[in-house]
Amino acid sequence: MAVYAKAKKAFGFCDKTGFRYPLSQLVTEIRNGIPTGFKVGFDVVDPDQPQNFLGRIRINDPQALRDPRPERKIEPVTFKYPALDQETLEPFGPPDPLHVTAGAVTIVIS
Repeated sequence: MAVYAKAKKAFGFCDKTGFRYPLSQLVTEIRNGIPTGFKVGFDVVDPDQPQNFLGRIRINDPQALRDPRPERKIEPVTFKYPALDQETLEPFGPPDPLHVTAGAVTIVIS
């Protein structure tokens, strides 16, 4: 087995930009899951994108149901809105059970 120097102070050049980096900060570039052999700086490396592997990984994500059955008791819901007077835009007619008014609010600014 070969023995190499520790390379504490050694430097190398990025194959992409040509900038000088400490040798420990050069990273092997990977494209499509295969190393290209380029050594690039840690700040300019492009990580391999997951969308490059879409056809290689089998994905099973079923969302449809076989023979679905709807609910049997569905009651219709009707909303009755109060009629509006066309001149004043005030509601008139039978009171709306969803609309409740109670009391009065007085605001005093001092």
